[in-house]
Amino acid sequence: MLKQGSPKVTKMNVYPIAGYDSPTLTLSGCHAPFFTRNIVVLEDETGNRGIGEIHGGEAITNMLESYISFVVGQEIADYRNVITSIRKNGASMTGNDGEGLQELDLKNLKFVVQAEAAVECAMLDLLGKFLNKPMCALLGDGQQREEVEVLGYLFYIADPMKTDLPYRIETDLKDDWDCVRRQETLTPEGMVKQAKALEARYGFKNFKVKGGVLKGTEEMEAVDALHEAFPHARINIDPNGAWSLAEAIDLCKDRLETISYVEDPCGPESGFSSREIMNEFKTATRHQVATNMIATNWRQFYHALNSKAVDIVLADPHFWTLNGSVRMAQVLNDWGMTWGSHSNNHFDITLATFAQCAAAAPGNITPIDTHWIWQDGQELCDDTIKIQDGVIKVTDKPGLGIEINMDKLMEAHGLYLSMDPKYRDRDDAIAMQYFIKDWTFDSKKPCFVR
Repeated sequence: MLKQGSPKVTKMNVYPIAGYDSPTLTLSGCHAPFFTRNIVVLEDETGNRGIGEIHGGEAITNMLESYISFVVGQEIADYRNVITSIRKNGASMTGNDGEGLQELDLKNLKFVVQAEAAVECAMLDLLGKFLNKPMCALLGDGQQREEVEVLGYLFYIADPMKTDLPYRIETDLKDDWDCVRRQETLTPEGMVKQAKALEARYGFKNFKVKGGVLKGTEEMEAVDALHEAFPHARINIDPNGAWSLAEAIDLCKDRLETISYVEDPCGPESGFSSREIMNEFKTATRHQVATNMIATNWRQFYHALNSKAVDIVLADPHFWTLNGSVRMAQVLNDWGMTWGSHSNNHFDITLATFAQCAAAAPGNITPIDTHWIWQDGQELCDDTIKIQDGVIKVTDKPGLGIEINMDKLMEAHGLYLSMDPKYRDRDDAIAMQYFIKDWTFDSKKPCFVR
């Protein structure tokens, strides 16, 4: 008897694209006026399309294009074997192995991003459509929840008018958020205003402050102001390891009622690794500690676990792959730890991917990060999922639950082709040098502390 298999992939296209960003600030400098991503679009024998999104940059574009021969002609149900073949035989990044994230410079993200995750996502999207199941039902132990809580991600913002760079200026202002996300924000009052605008549009109940910008004492003033304005909110801060151990302890030791968890408060120093230093921070302050810097793969996680350095692993599916992120959630749940997801600037495909992975993650997960709020209005899909009342309602549509709009995709691809090539690979020092002459990255100095 003939056995009928799943549809085969007939076409794979890779589209490097660009979107607009605000001059938001991190330890690595100032976001450029554009951010870039790579989109994978697959077609199968039935005519269905599957989509995936991953970080930008020409190196990742080239890797994805090298995967085409491993994907086309394969059954969508064999996606695990396809990903295994890519890992064994496909192109990969050489040089820096990603350990630079221990002393974060965002230029190094391309060394930890698993580009094959975009292929995995697109094939799972097709498989979900073939089986008429949402993607979360195909991951791990299946769907675990019907809604996913999301953090309001707060950033300090530089003044775009102090540059001659083509930052987007909102003209059709729907609400306060459209206004404040493009305006200079460097004070506690400005951060509270930002949070209130986010609460009004998206209903966020919890917030995260991206630190590593001002002096630690100033950033804690913002945390205190947020706590006063939102006394019932969970508030955390992420300085990307910019603080010394002594400074981190001093800043956080009396704030157990203010901060829900601290993300990567300190990095390596005095001959000790980030894992050893963060263990000392935990012991001294009793804070829960999260990371997306010292446990970005399984080997690193093993040592972070042995060092008792973290409680929460923010397992971005683009670092771990979708199955890897959910597998991490299963392990953490079994061991009494907590899963969450970090993010970078992204379009609505990634928002849907994060929601599907979080829906499949077991246990009491932490609210997930998303940069989508900073890109809202630049959709690639017609049926973009919404954040309302601080949560994403998980769709029962098959696959990712969204469909690509090819006209919007090609518009974003056209922007990528027209932009200055220096912005195609991320380098936040370019814009930062408008604010501090000859600025260079220093993992131990917040970007405005020179």
